[in-house]
Amino acid sequence: GFVLLPRRWVVERTFGWLNHSRRLSKDYERLMSSSEAWIYLAMIRLMANRLV
Repeated sequence: GFVLLPRRWVVERTFGWLNHSRRLSKDYERLMSSSEAWIYLAMIRLMANRLV
């Protein structure tokens, strides 16, 4: 049956924030390192917007 995981909403919320970046909504990158770099850029932009 359905088992509620205790902190799953934190991960799902983060994925939701990442999907606001158009480039991260699909997997366009060939290399994992470039995908990781775009994720870092998206999170940096999110944190910078919150600091302003």
